[in-house]
Amino acid sequence: MSIRYLHLDVFAATPGGGNHLGVVTDATGWTDARMQAFARWTNLVETTFLLPPSQPGASYRVRIFTPHKEIPFAGHPSIGSAHAVLLCGLAEPVDGVLWQECGAGVLPIRVENNGSGKQLLLKSPRSVVEKTGRDAHALLDGALSGIGLGTLPPAYVSGGRHWWLAECADEASLRQWKPDHAAIGALAKATDSMGLCVFARSSHPDYQLVVRALPAGVGLVEDPASGAANGLIAAYIAHAEPQGPLARGYVVSQGREIGHDASLTVRIDGEDVWIGGHTNTIIDGTLQWIGKD
Repeated sequence: MSIRYLHLDVFAATPGGGNHLGVVTDATGWTDARMQAFARWTNLVETTFLLPPSQPGASYRVRIFTPHKEIPFAGHPSIGSAHAVLLCGLAEPVDGVLWQECGAGVLPIRVENNGSGKQLLLKSPRSVVEKTGRDAHALLDGALSGIGLGTLPPAYVSGGRHWWLAECADEASLRQWKPDHAAIGALAKATDSMGLCVFARSSHPDYQLVVRALPAGVGLVEDPASGAANGLIAAYIAHAEPQGPLARGYVVSQGREIGHDASLTVRIDGEDVWIGGHTNTIIDGTLQWIGKD
């Protein structure tokens, strides 16, 4: 049976600037092994599989796979999957909200229309700051090699996934930084985390924060657009600086160091953090998967 398959450009500031996502729009009857085999074949950071919901109130269900394993939650696959659901007419928003069922629970996604087109915003899972300080782990100092730290101390934060976060002193230094990927990988492995996410404040008129995400924990060198990681950064900033200029939200620039140009909108409403942006449909076709499970 032919299945509609989409290849999307998520969180793109300019065409082709976002994060790739493959979406199998109807995975009914697919086994876990078949999903994993297909995700391994696409070799994308993540591939998602849409299914009917199994939880009350959910609009649809999504399963998210890297080439190596299934993960409970990720930001850009959630935004891209919601885009696919709307494009294919699989569900309609209720009061402007889709409800996504995934491994992290049933999460709301706002559907907004503005002058530049449709924007989707995902409510991030609640986060917990578990450790802070450059001495929070013996391997952290090596992972931060070459970085001049900013105002906030490094932190180990959980919320759907675990990340190490660190603020860099300025945008120019962050963009020019040459990460020690082996050291970051060792830290990620030792702490069962995604890796290290570094951010810097900016005075640019189009964005207020620059982010570089290094998810060595899942075998990736650098991620061009990170919804989940940006949700954790936003929660950390709002917690640490509740009266600061970024405490209600801001715009993120990410991915330029690896040839992308992503833009993520962050909105902070009390303890609720919403991460969103625009998605472009690059390929809309049919899938005829004959690979073995």
